[in-house]
Amino acid sequence: MRTITALLLSTVTLFAVVAANNAAADEKSSAIKVEIVGSNGKYQLLRGGKPYAVKGAGIEFGELEAFAANGGNSFRTWNTDTEEISGRELLDKAHKLDLTVSLNLFVMAERWGFDYNDEAKVAAQFERVKQEVLKYKDHPALLTWIIGNELNYNYKNPKVYDAVNDIAKMIKQVDPNHPTTTTLAGYSPEIIELLQTRAPALDFISIQLYGDLINLPRYIRRDNFTMPYFITEWGAIGHWEVGKTSWGAPIEQNSSQKAANYLKSYRQVIKPFPEQALGSYVFLWGQKQERTPTWYGMFTDTGEATETIDVMHYIWNNQWPNNRTPKLLKMELAGKNAYGNIKLKANKNYPAKVVVKDPDGDNISYLWQVRPESQSQQEGGDKEEIPPLLTGLIDKDEQAQITLKAPKKSGAYRLFVYAYDGQGHAAHANIPFYVR
Repeated sequence: MRTITALLLSTVTLFAVVAANNAAADEKSSAIKVEIVGSNGKYQLLRGGKPYAVKGAGIEFGELEAFAANGGNSFRTWNTDTEEISGRELLDKAHKLDLTVSLNLFVMAERWGFDYNDEAKVAAQFERVKQEVLKYKDHPALLTWIIGNELNYNYKNPKVYDAVNDIAKMIKQVDPNHPTTTTLAGYSPEIIELLQTRAPALDFISIQLYGDLINLPRYIRRDNFTMPYFITEWGAIGHWEVGKTSWGAPIEQNSSQKAANYLKSYRQVIKPFPEQALGSYVFLWGQKQERTPTWYGMFTDTGEATETIDVMHYIWNNQWPNNRTPKLLKMELAGKNAYGNIKLKANKNYPAKVVVKDPDGDNISYLWQVRPESQSQQEGGDKEEIPPLLTGLIDKDEQAQITLKAPKKSGAYRLFVYAYDGQGHAAHANIPFYVR
């Protein structure tokens, strides 16, 4: 999975990059050396010669100030530059907040049509990536280099990892201060063996798992896997891993269920293995549309923090925040929950309700929305368009109990509810339904 804005933003003109590098060459390197020491399943990440415990999240457009205030100390990206901010601006901002960055070097995935048998294209990509490395290698906020994101997702040509290895070898030559990795969609002994064979220059492996994360310790024991690793994406149970309605709509956990899953995942999979799992980046410190606008983001589309932020605050600080997010206990439509395969008659009225409890006794306000079910078939986190809001269907949409008028047009929809505490926090849930 990944977030991405413009695939070619990191491809700047060679002239401009070389000019920037020449200017930077006149400056003394401010890099802080990062290294992995140890062997045979017992490792330690050092930064500036001292042990460094990564308290991380995946961030592309999320607020770094809020991240730092909640106890985070490192974040990963999916590009070096975006439409919103350049890599240097991002690193500078991180450094001011005493944060480090695992910077993703954008490498084309085969599933986007890139041919790793085309030597000219592979060479051009190598040169582009090299210029990015030269541009940012001396920044003190840099922690590690991520060489491509989930390149194994739907891949067929193993030469992709020859290209990764060539980039890793190049980085070792020009930047001895920062370890290299590449991220994997899922875990399998076959892909681990391929990486060890084709890309031995990598310093560690990065694994990205969602619902299947709970099985990672078992996989590692089974395969006698002893390399150091990061978990560079983890969080909500994936939309491909959950139950579905009879018409195929994936059933999303509510915000409180997700928070409980985050805490369970950390306690059972990440915390017990500090000598091998050297860092983790929870997904996603921000908001994105992926099947729904609430599935993976730890914030709402209007910026409120969800209960998963409370959990990460607790994990990073060993104490809960002073003001807690509302807990969502139950949501129903027509007397059924999200697993009820709810089918409604067009233009008819149906009751819906939500039960929310605020730990601090804050007053709760509500917002209900109806959207058509997403028809997106995008994979791997590629950009999706959010389905439009449908208006005029909800009576008294600011209360805990409402009346929904089913849309006139037959098809699949979702009813969303948000519960706000007025303190910058929100709970949320949704129920898929079908209009006959």
